[in-house]
Order: sequence, then C-alpha cells, then structure tokens
Amino acid sequence: MSERLIEHPILDITPRDEVAFFWNGTKYNAYSGEMISSALIANGISIFGHHHKDDMAQGIFCANGQCAKCLVIANGNPVKACMTVVLENMIINSSEGLPEMPETITDKENVSIKEYEIDVMIIGGGPSGLSAALELNKNNINTILIDDKNQLGGKLVLQTHKFFGSVEDSFAGTRGIDICKQLAQEVFQSKNIKVWLNSTVLYVFKDKKVGVLKETEYVLVKPKIILNAAGAREKYLRFSGNDLVGIYGAGAFQTLVNRDLIKSSKRLFIIGGGNVGLIAGYHALQAGIDVVGLAEAMPVCGGYKVHADKLKRLGVPIYTSHTIQSANGIEKVESITIAEINKDFQIIKGTEKTFSCDTILIAVGLESLSEFTEEAKAANIKVFSTGDALEIAEASSAMFNGKIMGLTISKELGAEVSEIPDEWFKKAEILKSHPGSIKIDTQIDRYIEKISQNNNTMKNMVFPVIHCYQEIPCNPCTTVCPTGAIKIKDNTIMGLPIYEGKCIGCGKCLLICPGLAISIVDFRQCVDSFTEAQPIVSLPYEIYNFKVEKDDEIDVVDIEGISLGKYKVKEVVTNKAFKTQIVKIQMPVDKSFKAISFKIQSDEVSKPLESIIFSNNENKEDKSAIDKKTIICLCERVDIDTVKELIKKGITDINQIKAITRMCMGPCGAKTCDVLLRQVLKQEGISIEKIVGNTRRPLFVEVPLENFIVKNK
Repeated sequence: MSERLIEHPILDITPRDEVAFFWNGTKYNAYSGEMISSALIANGISIFGHHHKDDMAQGIFCANGQCAKCLVIANGNPVKACMTVVLENMIINSSEGLPEMPETITDKENVSIKEYEIDVMIIGGGPSGLSAALELNKNNINTILIDDKNQLGGKLVLQTHKFFGSVEDSFAGTRGIDICKQLAQEVFQSKNIKVWLNSTVLYVFKDKKVGVLKETEYVLVKPKIILNAAGAREKYLRFSGNDLVGIYGAGAFQTLVNRDLIKSSKRLFIIGGGNVGLIAGYHALQAGIDVVGLAEAMPVCGGYKVHADKLKRLGVPIYTSHTIQSANGIEKVESITIAEINKDFQIIKGTEKTFSCDTILIAVGLESLSEFTEEAKAANIKVFSTGDALEIAEASSAMFNGKIMGLTISKELGAEVSEIPDEWFKKAEILKSHPGSIKIDTQIDRYIEKISQNNNTMKNMVFPVIHCYQEIPCNPCTTVCPTGAIKIKDNTIMGLPIYEGKCIGCGKCLLICPGLAISIVDFRQCVDSFTEAQPIVSLPYEIYNFKVEKDDEIDVVDIEGISLGKYKVKEVVTNKAFKTQIVKIQMPVDKSFKAISFKIQSDEVSKPLESIIFSNNENKEDKSAIDKKTIICLCERVDIDTVKELIKKGITDINQIKAITRMCMGPCGAKTCDVLLRQVLKQEGISIEKIVGNTRRPLFVEVPLENFIVKNK
C-alpha cells in the first residue's frame, strides 16, 4: 500500500484491520470499511475502466456519488466505486464497455415495504442538518436524519483546518474534524433523533411519501415536514482534455487525503481561487503533496485573503486572471496548460504556460442540491432548506442557520419556542458574508514608533502582530485574549482585529487564529538598543511533516511570500491541544514585524515546462494536446462541438438535445452536464427565456431493481 499516508501533522494515523480483495484477478489489501475507489487508489490504481462508446479511461471525479465516472463491477454487479465498501475477498473488475447484467437478479426473499411516520425528515447529516436536528431534539420533535455516507458530518469530516466565524455560535478556532465529532456524538445521544446512515433519499412522491433506500432495504417515510440539508454538488468545467483520469473535484481530493489518508497525488495543480480551492491546496501540503500552482480567472481570489496568503508564503504561486486551456495526457493527466485572460475572459495568445502535474483539482463553485425541495413543494409537503441546499456559504454559516431552522420548524410544529431574536438573523447574514475589501493597516509603523519612544523599557515589551487585512466574519483572537488587548471595532465579528492594550505573550491568539495570521514579536530578552535589537519572533506552523528543527536555516517571508532573509531556528514548540507548532527565530526589528511564515516549497516545483511531454517520452506539438475534445456529458461522451452544431440549427430545448445526443440521460441523471449545457447555450447567445429546461426522470439516483421487489398483493 505505497500510496498510504504514514504521517500527518493534524490527523491521527492508527493501525486498521485489513481485508483482501481481487482487482482484475490480482490480490490486493484494503482497510476494513474503505470504499472501493479509495482502496484502488491506495494501491496505485487510478483507471477503473474504459467507456463503451470511445474506450476513454474512467476514474473518479466527485467521490460523492454524484457523477458516474467511477463505475466498476463488484461481485458481478455494476456499482459506484466511491459509494461501495470493499468486502473480504470481493471480486472487483474494471468496467470495460457496457457491463453485463448478472444472471441472477437477486436471491432476496420477497418482502413488504415498511412505512414510517415522523414529524421531521432531515435529508443530509452535514453541519447544517446536525445543528437543526439538535435544536429539534431540544423541543422533543421526533426526527429521522438520513445520510448516504457511513458517518455523520458531511464535509466537516474532510476539514482539518480551524474554522472562521464566531466562537460562541459556530466553533470558530476549532478544526472541522473536531466539530464533526462533537456534533455527531450529541446527535447519537439524543433521544428524539433516529439516524439512518448508508441510506439514500430517492424521491418525494405526490402521495406525500418519501422513498428511501435504507441501506439495502427500500422503505417509505411520511414526514410532516422535510428539511433539505443535502448540501451541494461540485460544478464541472469546460476545457480541452477535461475527461482525463486525474481530474478531481475538491471534495474528492479532500476525501482521499483527509478522510482516507491516501496520498492520491504527487504533483497537484488547482483551478479556482475560492475558499474551497485555497483550503484544498493547504490540505495537499499537509499530506506531503507538491502544489505546483493555482489559477484563478478573476483579478483577485474570491476566497479569504488569509487563505491565499498561507499558500503564497509557503511557496505556492497563484496566477490570477488565468484560466485552464487544456489538460494534457493520453489517458491520465500528465501536465496542464494555463493562459492569461483579458477583462472579457478571452485567452491572451502567447501567455500559455505548461506545468507537469498528475492531478488537476477543479474548484469552480457549487450547485445547491435543490431537487428535494422542488419535489416536496410539488407534493404539497411543507419543506424548508438550510445550509448549501439553500445557499452556498461557509460551514460556520451553515451551522448557525441550521440552528435557526431547527427552532423555526419546532415552532411550526407547535413547540413552545420563544421568538428568535433579530440579532440571530443579523448574525446569520454576517456569517455568510463575502470577504470585504482589503485594508492594509499601519499597525507595524505604530509598533515601531512605540518601541523607539520607549527605548529604556523596550525589553519589557511583547506584541501580537495581526497580519489580517480583509474583513471576514471571525473573532477567535478577540475571544481568547486574556487581557482583552485584541478588539474588533463595534464588538462585531465582521471587522479587522486590532491590538490596543498590553500583551503578556501567552500566544493563545497565535494558536487559535484560523488564518495563521498572527505572529508574536517579543523584546523581553533584548538587551541591545532599539537600532540593534534582535527580538524573538514566534511563527505559527501546521505543516510539520515538512520537518523544521532547532538550528535549521529557514527562508522567512512576509504575508505575500516575499523573502525577508534566511534565519536560524532558535526553538520549535509543539502545542498538542491545537496541533500547531510555534517556530521561534531571532531577527532585526524592521523585519520582525513583517515576518509571518517561511517558505517550504522550492521554486523548482512550480517551474513551467518548455514543451508538452507525454509519458511515452515523445515530444508532441502543443496542438495535439489542445485539440483534444471538450466533453460536457461524461456519461454519454457528448462533446461541446456536437452541442454547438445543434444550437446553430436553432435547437434550444434541452429535451430535444437530449433526445438527439443522449446528453443528460446517463447514470448521473444530468447532475453534471445540465449546468454545463446551460452555460454553452448562454455562451452561444441564447437568452434564458428561450431555453426549455430539462425534464428530469423521477429517480435520478441509481437504485438496484432488486430493492423494489415486494410481495404480490
């Protein structure tokens, strides 16, 4: 199992039971409870089969059951590798062409369909669904919480970083994985909540019943109210070579690295500079993966500045106003070509750059899973939505809004609930706020002036230096400061923290800061004059699988990643509670207040290639890679040129395009291609009102027919 992580700075790696399985006749080992896709990738297998239409290699993209790229044959049945657990001695084969149906459909006995009645059905066990369920439980509302994974938490399971937001309301300063454990434990201990894991909500029917695949049993649930907390699915992207194996959604990458502890890549390139892409890049570094670069189409990254700063100062270049031109390779990604774009988002010829990589991470936005809400409304069932199923926002916002929604539904069902304070709704708006403008504060100048004016007492001074210059909803540093010396204007959580008071050098603010944007400059050991002082600077560090030890020489940088010089490490202290290291160095006063981190990744990692080189070592012209087809329907292998030809003929009815090309008819149920098709129609000048939308089939989640077998009546 050469692709397994053997150490991680945040996640505990403990021995697990192994099971044997067979892949195309060869025996391998997996961990008990592991998904097939993860077991294969852990054993160095990334190609899961070849498509029956054009023999194109297939792998994973979403690892969330939303697409159908990871199809394999397990014990004779076609299954999604990312949603199917490896069993002892399971026989798994790659899917080559159209899979054959098993000779025996089922050996199950005929059974009747069980029906359940419940006050509230929550679809989705992520941060918002968990928070809502806990509020419902407090008000004695009987609830069924349904999730298609084998553990609660949703994307919290994948988040090793500390959260932003409010300490009081959304666990700010706590890592997502720890928030997940706490919320899940509370839910399992709640007397009014039934939890159905490994269960999939299939459809909300007009008779006000909801079809659910409860593990392998089909059941019906009749709820008084449905809360859709199903989250969101990742958007795909149109570019040449977008069907190569090694193109992952951010969630798939984080699932492999942070949930399953698999080093799924050696060299990663990221497309998309929102928080999802920026955080995934940081997670990659924590897993020991080289991050070659990140490209963002806008002039600035859409995610938090502190997230982008973390990558830049560790040595990851960020290319704003750039887009992906092509993914290059025969079956798997071998390199990526990006190019600069103008204000009209058109590629500027001559700006192309190609980088060697084996994985391209797509992080270009999310689409709310709103279908259950629409189905419930059509069935006249009272329905509410929360979290990403309602509006795409940070998990801190999802948790707080889930809490509000739980109280709202409790009141709807007649529970004695006091009115939700207006302040809650105001805070909910703040938590989902987009990043504010960047305001470079002059605190460093103030610090130096204060020191120069108090030269005689300089050795008693210690300063927290806050390298946070963008308004975002976040208050851990103000909450944890024992002297109250760090404040946010107007005592809100949306503003820039400032230091006004006396610091005792405890370092709590440095440890809790989610953006790793606080350093400590300590003059208490200085005996020299101001001009010759060499204060001790404490820097936060969370990627200590890249070892930094006492007496090592490190390249210290400012928030933009600009070098301040190389300095020797005086001490490294590991705080086990926060799983953060404090790296201490000594440096001149004028540079000490600018220092916030040090570079760990060499410039050689991100050096462009002179030409595109394929694995067979034959140099090809760039054109051969760039001319690869751009696929917009992965299931049925429909390319963009085919669709454009139909649009030119005046066909703007998605159902007609579907009938001609089979686009939107594949096993994913149009979850990926519907959005891409609408983008193409818009790009070709078709107004929204002229587009006839896709009529989705009643069930667009794959379900084995054997689960619907019932007794004859």
